[in-house]
Amino acid sequence: MTPELLRLIVAQVCLHAAMTGTRLASPLLALKEGYSAATVGALLSLFALTQVFLALPAGRFADRHGLRLPLQIAVAAATSGAALAALFPVLPVLCLAALLTGGATGIALIALQRHVGRAATNPTQLKQVFSWLAISPAAANFVGPFATGLLIDHAGSTPGDLVGYRASFVLLAVLPVICWLLARGTQELPTAPAVPGAPKPRAWDLLREPMFRRLLFVNWLQSASWDVHTFVLPLLGHDRGLSASVIGSVLGAFAVAAAAIRVVLPMVASHLKERTVITASNILTALVFAVYPLMTTAIGMGACSVALGVALGAVQPMVMSMLHQITPHARHGEALGLRVMTLNASSVAMPMLFGAAGSLIGIAGVFWLVGGIVAAGTRAVWGLKVPPAPADHSL
Repeated sequence: MTPELLRLIVAQVCLHAAMTGTRLASPLLALKEGYSAATVGALLSLFALTQVFLALPAGRFADRHGLRLPLQIAVAAATSGAALAALFPVLPVLCLAALLTGGATGIALIALQRHVGRAATNPTQLKQVFSWLAISPAAANFVGPFATGLLIDHAGSTPGDLVGYRASFVLLAVLPVICWLLARGTQELPTAPAVPGAPKPRAWDLLREPMFRRLLFVNWLQSASWDVHTFVLPLLGHDRGLSASVIGSVLGAFAVAAAAIRVVLPMVASHLKERTVITASNILTALVFAVYPLMTTAIGMGACSVALGVALGAVQPMVMSMLHQITPHARHGEALGLRVMTLNASSVAMPMLFGAAGSLIGIAGVFWLVGGIVAAGTRAVWGLKVPPAPADHSL
């Protein structure tokens, strides 16, 4: 790992943690104020809503301008969202904070993934750099919720009072500023020049590639699994009477496991096939979802969280490696934007569907339903194929 890549990893941890911490504090505060599970589901869906509309423009913007300018925009949005929540901790402002921090995370993610992918020189290096970079959201999923839960429980005069929530949002507003301080010195890579007289490419043309469509579907299975865990765990923990810090710790255990597997992956990347890793992840995810709702203690939930973190944590580096090999070099940002848009369109709808389904079939039913879908989708994973060399044709 180079010093520059290390700085980018830590920078993304800081920015992403602003979103994950807000994503824990906002629903807990809404539940504290007496809002329903359906309202909490709608609130959580807003973290992905901005990315649905910004992902494609953000990808094209990154293809034209590189890394630093998109990152500046993301830092400003994330800091503003968390700061507003600290000043005005009411539901409408929490919704705005969700939109701003979620959108900022998507913009930064696309720009960073494009940058490190273009810096890689071969498929093994792609898996290595994306494994290292994928540590960032996993680590942020620990740092954000864990620090937020501690402040909520201990910063105020009593656990869970409004002062604790305000303190957590203040911390979350500072983290993106640290991100910019770390990343501002990154050397830009040259952008691909436009071909004179060539027709303007359309993002939807990328979907004509069968492997790209299949890869998006496979990635969606993992994203839905991640979403159901993020959404249902606070509800399950609240139902079990667990405190905010314990819920944050269980989510943190998931993040630590996801980060740990991503630390191991670069060391064995040359021996791994993307398709094999994703297939194993699907099977383990389905098994964990089958037993998760049967756990009644924090220890049992933590064990399931760790197993799920291992399963889902291994997937993203493999998906990103394949994506950069099956899409044109000059359109990596656009392909990343289309991926982010597709996954986050799902993430907008999924929490609301999970909330409605939870009211009808219970929390256990939601786990089992998603686990069944993941198990059924394993067959699609086996149809993925990586070309022998990165694609260099135009669509």
